[in-house]
Amino acid sequence: MRDAYGLDDDYQEWASGNRFDPAERWPWWIDLVADSVARGVAVHRARIVSEPISAYTRYEYDLTSGHNVKAGEIVRWLPRRQASALALPGNDFWLFDGTSVLFNHFAGDGAMTGEELVTDPAVVDLCASAFAAVWELATPHEEYRPA
Repeated sequence: MRDAYGLDDDYQEWASGNRFDPAERWPWWIDLVADSVARGVAVHRARIVSEPISAYTRYEYDLTSGHNVKAGEIVRWLPRRQASALALPGNDFWLFDGTSVLFNHFAGDGAMTGEELVTDPAVVDLCASAFAAVWELATPHEEYRPA
């Protein structure tokens, strides 16, 4: 849900004009998701973005087809202005099997500061319903044209 995360070496390389192949850069992610999808696991990712998009979001968008989608993820994008009426958790999260949530915590500069695994059913339900609401409004990656 952030407009930028830690501006690591990969981002800096991309920003300098080197359009590397994400499948070669992060084969472990391609393998992990592809193996999961092959077992019947659905991997969905929704990104809530400000428009016009930030340079970092452009980086994510540019890498999505060769990284996330290639691995087997189904990705959707939701402009932030369309999310105003949604109740959303305060942190990025991963929802696993409707039983646990892994929150990612970030500093103001986008550096990751930690993770928090939560199994409280009320929190899991909140995150599941928030994700479902975002997913319903969001545009599939193949159709999204960032402003």
